[in-house]
Amino acid sequence: MSERTDRPTGQAAEQPPRQDAGEPAGQDSREPAGQAPEQPAGQETGEPDGQETGEPDGQDVREPVREPSRAERVAGLRPGYLADLADLAEGTGRFFEPPRTTCPWCGSGRLTTRLRTTDLLQHKPGRFVLDRCDACGHVFQNPRLSEAGLEFYYRDFYDGLGEKRLGDTFGGRAGMYRDRAESILPYDSVPKTWLDVGTGHGHFCATAREVLPGTAFDGLDFTDGVELAAREGRVEHGYRGAFPDLAPELAARYDVVSMFHYLEHSTDPDRELRAAWQAVRPGGHLLIEVPDPESRYGRLLGRWWLPWLQPQHLHFVPVANLRHRLAELGFTVVAQQHAEAHDPVDLLAAVWLALDHAAPREDAPWLPRPPGALRRAGRTALLVAGIPALVLATLLDRFAVRPLAHRLGVSNAYRLVARRD
Repeated sequence: MSERTDRPTGQAAEQPPRQDAGEPAGQDSREPAGQAPEQPAGQETGEPDGQETGEPDGQDVREPVREPSRAERVAGLRPGYLADLADLAEGTGRFFEPPRTTCPWCGSGRLTTRLRTTDLLQHKPGRFVLDRCDACGHVFQNPRLSEAGLEFYYRDFYDGLGEKRLGDTFGGRAGMYRDRAESILPYDSVPKTWLDVGTGHGHFCATAREVLPGTAFDGLDFTDGVELAAREGRVEHGYRGAFPDLAPELAARYDVVSMFHYLEHSTDPDRELRAAWQAVRPGGHLLIEVPDPESRYGRLLGRWWLPWLQPQHLHFVPVANLRHRLAELGFTVVAQQHAEAHDPVDLLAAVWLALDHAAPREDAPWLPRPPGALRRAGRTALLVAGIPALVLATLLDRFAVRPLAHRLGVSNAYRLVARRD
């Protein structure tokens, strides 16, 4: 799973929190900086009412704000979810577009069902189908999520309730980010400008700057994660919105544009590729990494294969299809990598998903009520019992499978480096 917080193109953007422009943090805008406030009648100068002596003039003393616990946040979100779920009494149909009868990549009508599954990560209601085109091999969600469905299933996954958990995960993957940045070096050792599309909180850009200290990294995302990335200095400039909509103002501006595990989330991958062609300067490079639908793990592990990630992943493009489309757009593929893009977590993730599926549910706002003590104890007991299996899966992933991943055909992703002609 990648650090990606932007919702697919076409979804209304979430509004950023209101900020008062021009006010330095912690400064009261009602008084000029450094000027003592006017004292109320009967109050001694230098001692604001209720404030002990010894505090600097004009400085407010506030109690630290306590962060709400997860249980409190879940309780606060539950009424909104239950209202949504009340509308689903007759099913989840409004969360889906009408089913397609042709492949969205090549137009063929030769479709077969590849996978039927449920939401194995958040456990929100609904069933999801992946179809495969027998003509070109493209795999896609069918029926695809509607605008309402995208909002419902993305809510509290990358942001909100799920933001801290995924942020901690993505923030601790510096080695993977460094490897991604280094993959451009044989083709451009000193890129001046780099745009990371689907940047999330900008953790990749922060690590990549260590590899390329002379490169200016910008980020683009659909959510306010990119604004946080800019405030934290992980990107020099953060663009918030849909890439195809912003591409005209970014035309030919970047030496490198990267899309790490971004295309599979898009409602229209071809439109994203055309936007990338606009943003990359002639002679610059496009760097793409996506799940590999031809991985043998996809068949062996079935619904427990993490890269299927339903319902967030909408499209899975075989490498031959992507190479062909890039050539049509005016790119030359200069590198194709499988072993380098492989993330050795398949067996670990499959064991975890199976354990989590079997265990009583963790409290979540889309459940009608919090689980009782007995169910919580049962969940803990099952997960603890599964620790040996998790450890074994981790060892197999890292030390047995990883060195042979490409040779065995189980690499879970591929990476392309393409030069704009």
